[in-house]
Formats: sequence, C-alpha cells, structure tokens
Amino acid sequence: MATVSFDGVLNALATVFNWGYLLTILFVIFLVIQQRGDPNKTISWILMIVFFPVVGIVLYFLFGKNYRKQKIFSYKGLSDIETIKMFHHAIADEMHILEGIKNQAVRSKQHIIRLLLNNSKAILTRYNRLGILNNGRDTFDEILRELEKAVDHIHVEYYIIEKDRIGTLVRDLLIRKAMEGVKVRVIYDDVGSWNLDRTFLQPMQKAGIEFYPFLPVRFIRFANKINYRNHRKIIVIDGKVGFVGGLNIADRYIEGTGELGAWRDTHLKIEGEAVRSLQLIFLTDWYFVSGSAVKGDNYFPPLEVTEEKLVQITASGPDSDWASIMQVYFSAISTARHRIYISTPYFIPNESILTALKTASLSGVEVRILIPLKSDSRLVYYSTLSFVSELLEAGVRVFFYKKGFNHSKLMMVDGVFCSVGTANMDIRSFDQNFEVNAIVYDREVTHELEKSFLRDLKNSYEFSLEEWEKRHWVNKLKENTARLLSPLM
Repeated sequence: MATVSFDGVLNALATVFNWGYLLTILFVIFLVIQQRGDPNKTISWILMIVFFPVVGIVLYFLFGKNYRKQKIFSYKGLSDIETIKMFHHAIADEMHILEGIKNQAVRSKQHIIRLLLNNSKAILTRYNRLGILNNGRDTFDEILRELEKAVDHIHVEYYIIEKDRIGTLVRDLLIRKAMEGVKVRVIYDDVGSWNLDRTFLQPMQKAGIEFYPFLPVRFIRFANKINYRNHRKIIVIDGKVGFVGGLNIADRYIEGTGELGAWRDTHLKIEGEAVRSLQLIFLTDWYFVSGSAVKGDNYFPPLEVTEEKLVQITASGPDSDWASIMQVYFSAISTARHRIYISTPYFIPNESILTALKTASLSGVEVRILIPLKSDSRLVYYSTLSFVSELLEAGVRVFFYKKGFNHSKLMMVDGVFCSVGTANMDIRSFDQNFEVNAIVYDREVTHELEKSFLRDLKNSYEFSLEEWEKRHWVNKLKENTARLLSPLM
C-alpha cells in the first residue's frame, strides 16, 4: 500500500489554499467590477484588494458595497405609506407655482426645481419664513426658545448627540416638555452618537420619550450598516417650526475645540410649508427605525405664514434611486452664469462635480471655494488639498478659513439660489450618508448668505497657484496618497 508523506500532504494543502486564496481575490474583484460604480473608486478598491488582500477584502465588505444599487433599504419600507401619499397631490401645484414666478432670475433656476421634483419628489413650497443662524450659540439659543413653546409634539433627528453640557440641556428640556404632555420622538445615529449610554437615555425613557438609534451597529450586521450613517440634523416642533443645517448637538459646535479653535457653522430656521417636508422626512425615518407609522392631522397643521420664499427640502441617501443632492450641486454649478460661492469643511468631489467647477470657471463664471485651514480629519484634509492645484489652474479661487474650523455646508449661485443643509461637497455625502438640504430660490436669503460668506473670506488666506506649487514635496506626497484612498472613504 502506497504511503503519503507528511510533506506531500502539506504541499497539497498549500496548493489548495493558494488556489482558494487566489480565487477568493478574483471573485471579490469580480464583485467590485460588477457594481459598475465610479471608475476611480473601482480601481482604488481593486488596487487595495490586490496589494493588501486580507485587509482589502474585509474593508470592501464593510465599506465598499453599493447598497443603493442593491436597494437593501428599499425606500426604508415606505414606498406606499399613507404619509407619502398625502403629498403627491402637491405635485400638481408645481406648474402653478412656477407660472407665478415673476422674478426672471428665479425663473432661470426652474430646471433645478424640476430636477428635484423628479429625482427626490421634493415639493416646491411657496409660503415660508426663513431665519439664517450663524454659529452655535445663536442656533441653540433659538432652538431652545422654540422647544420651550412646543405644545403638541417635538421631533428630533441628529447624527451626533453628546452627553455634554448642551446635550444634557436639550435632553432635560425634552424631558420637561414630555412630562407636560408634549409627544417627543428622537432619532440618533448609532455611530455618530456612540457615547450615549443608559445613564443619559434612561431618564428620557422614564419621561415617556420615544427614541431609537439609526442602523444600530452590532457585530453580526456590522458589514451592512456601519458605512451608511444618518448625517441629518432635523428638528420639527408642532409641525410649524423646523431647523436644518450643519450643527450637531455637542459643546464643540458652540465653544469650538482647543485644537481647531472657534467653530464656524450655519443653520436654518424654517416656518411655513417647507416644515411639512422636514416632517415627512422625519416620519419616514421614524417608520424605518421604529416600525410604526405616525399619523394624524396634528403633524401637518394649517399654516399661517404669508411671506413668500420658494423652498424645496431634498433628502438623499442609499435608500434613494438618485444621488439627488449631488445632482442639484452639479446642475447648479454647470448652469451658473455669474458666480458660485461654496463653503464646505470636506471637499472631495467626484469627477462630475470637479469637472463642472473647472468648466464654470474657465467659462468666465466667478467661482470661490472656502475650506478650513485646519481639519478634524487628517486623511480627509490631505485629500481635500490634493484638488487645490487643478482648481487654481482653472481659475477657481480657493480660500482657507483660519479663524477656527468652518463647518458650514453652503452653496450660493448667481445671487438667487442657495443650499443650506447637512451634505458636504464630498463622495461620502453624495453616495453613502443619509442627508437633507434646504434649497432656496430667493434673492434676499441668498444675499444674506453671500454677505456672511464674504465676511468669512476676510478671515481666510488665499493662495496663488505659484505660491501653492512651492509647498514641500512631503505634503504633495501626503495629498496624492490621500487622494488615491479618497474613493474608499
């Protein structure tokens, strides 16, 4: 009887393992290609998997899969819920509102209005009162004042809620209102609000406040959920007052940090018809996290606002068919005629947005972009810097805010269109995060935001192309490396 040597067995096992290892790598690369995503992102993942197979494959299944195309969220189970059906009748009013626009500059942006109607069913609202809130202290003072007035319900949805001074202050106010009979519901992102524990949440539960984490991360479900975060910041009070913008609920948004300095941010207070759209987004998310549909006329009460400010509220995320906010940015940039002002803490555009910005500038449109001189993410910061050279070459003016950390997420176009919300000018906001922006078509509001933007430029430094190209080669290497990894972020 033939004998099999121990070395022979080991060699056979090694051969099987090597083939299995190679086939696994090839299979994962096949999956990456099959997604038919952005070519740069696809190539980055393939390089990561080839050169760092084990780490690359793990990271791909954690962060890389495109769940929008796989529709794992399926509109979060709400494609036929009555709450959405309530608003479908409003679509018929779009043409009536558009026909009533007398301002020619506003009418020139009606293609964006139609785009949002088609890609996210964002209803155009006419009767709104808007208040621009600059920085954390003004924002939270106004939020606390309005929360005190609540008599029926309070809906809160945030990426970050910290158990610090302002977080505790807001929580205690919500508890007091709940004990007065106001219905309070809270959604917080499970990763962004990772530090919330039982000591913070239990008093809320005892007071009758309902709260849920968004896509809770547990090890078994880790791969499907950690990369898709709820980055929205929404407050709706009695269905009449709403807040949306860049500020989370944490002390640093008021006081800044020792490393970054003062915190510069922008939020929007809305009264009027657009609040109903914020309410709809919250109730959609509430159904997803709780499994229960909230119904009642009290959530969409009659409104008494008579001021006319055209507003669309658009939400985007991996549950939607289209990257609606990215498409709005692209359309606004590519059809701009006079000027484009952008403020964003993280600038990692996809190829479409980058090309649109350079094309606009080369066509004679004034393009100014404001980014922070310091950042709270080193990798994102160096990736942002990697885009500066080609922007400067195309004539785009790039400013670095040096009076702290500028976290505002703004776009103003042609003095008549503006966007305020939660979405950054980066790939993560375009494709992976659940975001919400208020799109405003109004000269007065846009002008006020432009004035704040120009004041921020006075506290910024502008590099010339010649000066920028003289930076140290080590920095250039860091930027190029970070840019290579940016599609994976």
